[in-house]
Amino acid sequence: MSRNTDVSDRVAELIEELGVDAVVTDPILIDNYRWDWSRSTATGMPLAVARPGDTAQVQTAVRWAARHRIPIVPRGAGSGLSGGSCAVDGCLLLSLDRMRAVEIDRSTRVAVAEPGALNVDVKLAAAAQGLWYPPDPSSFEICSIGGNVATNAGGLCCVKYGVTTDYVLGLDVVLADGTLVQLGGRRIKDVAGLSLMKLFVGSEGTLGIVTRVILRLIPPKPAASTIVGYFPSVTAAAQAVVEVGTTMRASMMELMDQASINSVEDLRPMGLDRSAGAMLLAQTDAPGSARDEELALMERVFGECGATEVFSTDDPEEGELFCAARRATFPAAERLGDLLLEDVGVPVPLLPRLLGGIEEIAAEHQVAIPTVAHAGDGNSHPIVVYDATDPDSTQRASAAFKAVMALAIALGGTITGEHGVGRLKRDHLADQLGPEVMALTHRIKTALDPDGLLNPGAGI
Repeated sequence: MSRNTDVSDRVAELIEELGVDAVVTDPILIDNYRWDWSRSTATGMPLAVARPGDTAQVQTAVRWAARHRIPIVPRGAGSGLSGGSCAVDGCLLLSLDRMRAVEIDRSTRVAVAEPGALNVDVKLAAAAQGLWYPPDPSSFEICSIGGNVATNAGGLCCVKYGVTTDYVLGLDVVLADGTLVQLGGRRIKDVAGLSLMKLFVGSEGTLGIVTRVILRLIPPKPAASTIVGYFPSVTAAAQAVVEVGTTMRASMMELMDQASINSVEDLRPMGLDRSAGAMLLAQTDAPGSARDEELALMERVFGECGATEVFSTDDPEEGELFCAARRATFPAAERLGDLLLEDVGVPVPLLPRLLGGIEEIAAEHQVAIPTVAHAGDGNSHPIVVYDATDPDSTQRASAAFKAVMALAIALGGTITGEHGVGRLKRDHLADQLGPEVMALTHRIKTALDPDGLLNPGAGI
């Protein structure tokens, strides 16, 4: 039997088990699923795309892949930035986009969501019940809860309210052999057994496939006041972040450098100061008079750190306009050229050295690196811009990409704060973790996925 006939028979078997509507085999349609936002050049071609409608169908697809030793690449909304959900050749791409149910249990303050539900779906459903789901990646309107769990996504308000793992109370996970395990529940406190649930959050689909998430909700988002400061340099703005953090905890502290400001203005003019070296966007949602006190404190610190202009507003719509500018950074950067997307973080006091070092790396390798940051928690997003049709540009960009990661590690930081390791950073993970932790990581991977079928080449 030829290989093509063998493959065809296997896919026909999958179609028989899942149903024709749950399997995509048309190469043109498959192309819509096999990439994430990183557009990694290493992206392969899957045998098929499975689109299960429930957990039982996920189990069926996984068991089929396990029988035939076919790798599985799970996928949410495809908004990932590190290549973690890009297909590999010959894989089954398991898209969870049809599993989008969201249920709010107001009595226990939880949301029960399927992995294909968008972050915004959970937010809106929670808000309708007078509750709030805080994690808010910049792509919250298009990213999925399953993807958020897979990468332990953060966002703009995580400086005060935490990241995805802080809100995960329970998970249903399909293991590499198709076994379903249910971890956690609707309980606030639970220390029975090992903390297995946290093992899967951030594991990028390499240990199991999440099919249901129980998320903690909290009371409604407090009203916030917004303050904006323009600075002559990114290091001056970063120093203001450090100084503010020694006294108070803002509910948002975002930074945009000059290149990012200008790219957003080119995409969608919003009246940002194009001449500024950097912009800080901060919010405080402290209660009562404390909010005015925190605004005054930030205004004073901004001025002491060299801000050329500072203004504040209590108008939520005006504040949201600045947030929209910050969220538009990645779409704006796409207009500049091909991108290598970084996600490095350092302890907050070292943020000025990180951002200053990134500027030096850009100059040394003669590449543009627009940078934005969830500055309040030391997490920055340098965006290396290059021309993929030019070998020299590609080489310089790759060298700059590696240099940024090396800088973050040298400062006691991380190669990824929230986007995940994916496939783009996998070769550099050992530089941060060291051989002992890598060996332990591989032992856990082998125990849960002995055939190495779950998202091979990603994460670990």
